Amino acid sequence: MISSIKPVSSSLTAIAGVRRSIPAKLRFSPLPIIGNFQKPNPLPQKPLLSAQNLSNFTLAAAQRSGVFRVGAYEADRSRPIEIGIDVPDEQSGQKVKIGIYFATWWALNVVFNIYNKKVLNAFPYPWLTSTLSLACGSLMMLVSWVTGVAEAPKTDLDFWKTLFPVALAHTIGHVAATVSMSKVAVSFTHIIKSSEPAFSVLVSSLFLGEAFPLPVYLSLLPIIGGCALAAVTELNFNMIGFMGAMISNLAFVFRNIFSKKGMEGKSVSGMNYYACLSMMSLLIVTPFAIAVEGPQMWAAGWQNAVSQIGPNFVWWVVAQSVFYHLYNQVSYMSLNQISPLTFSVGNTMKRISVIVASIIIFQNPVKPVNALGAAIAILGTFIYSQVKNAKQ
Repeated sequence: MISSIKPVSSSLTAIAGVRRSIPAKLRFSPLPIIGNFQKPNPLPQKPLLSAQNLSNFTLAAAQRSGVFRVGAYEADRSRPIEIGIDVPDEQSGQKVKIGIYFATWWALNVVFNIYNKKVLNAFPYPWLTSTLSLACGSLMMLVSWVTGVAEAPKTDLDFWKTLFPVALAHTIGHVAATVSMSKVAVSFTHIIKSSEPAFSVLVSSLFLGEAFPLPVYLSLLPIIGGCALAAVTELNFNMIGFMGAMISNLAFVFRNIFSKKGMEGKSVSGMNYYACLSMMSLLIVTPFAIAVEGPQMWAAGWQNAVSQIGPNFVWWVVAQSVFYHLYNQVSYMSLNQISPLTFSVGNTMKRISVIVASIIIFQNPVKPVNALGAAIAILGTFIYSQVKNAKQ
């Protein structure tokens, strides 16, 4: 047992060796004993453990262990910072903005359709009515550019060349829709116009060679069936009104195709793009309106409308022209803020609001079977938008 005790001198020698391995700047002086208390030495002029000393010490230790590691910490930005402060959702502002766009778009469209139908009932000249709508929008945008309210777009000759087919299709679609609403109820026109997705698939397949998945084709069945049911059961059916809505669908499909193919890489805002589109459409439609209807018919019809309605007729014409431009302008502006799927859903809901509002205001008689056909067609449009965008 006594032989197992190590000599004290060897232990002290080991301790002294460890002490010599510690840097001199990190060593502490012994504390002199005063009575029963220990009095520390005066504070050193330099810090005992400075940042430089700590860095050198850790670097030396890391080198001895063969590992060099940077100890900096970067916060994980994918996780929310829990500091007890409520941070507002960044998307909440965008959702409110989209909601405002939709509400404004629907409200302006409903008001336009109401006043447009009132004007056409008293003044059945759709070519002049269409021309006045485009002229009012063009004048509004020209004034806004001159006064500096809106920044004028920077365009060139190539821009107007690519815009021409878009404006031509837009003109045909606008006039055809106005002709339709001059012959049939607003609700019936919008029910037929809800079949636009069927025309889109047909034109894309025949002229562009595009192929669509089977669910897209199946979604067209309720659209076509619902429109057919609504047309057959329409009390005030008119072939000119029906064909006007169908031609409008076809023209707007070509307008969308030309707009997508021709405007790639063009830096023009949605508001200015539609303003330029209105101006070129006005130049296209004016000579045709004069040839089809003419000033003599307009003058006689205007006097008859004013004598029957009174000064309010003038307000109706101004209102339908202004609201036509505003609702189209908002719809083009919203395209810069929302996805195509959201726009398609919003367009479907817009038609529902117009159909319901027109039935209530004009008190059009609607059969239950006719209402069922309209509901099936609109539901098919909604399903089409969901399926088509899901496959993209």
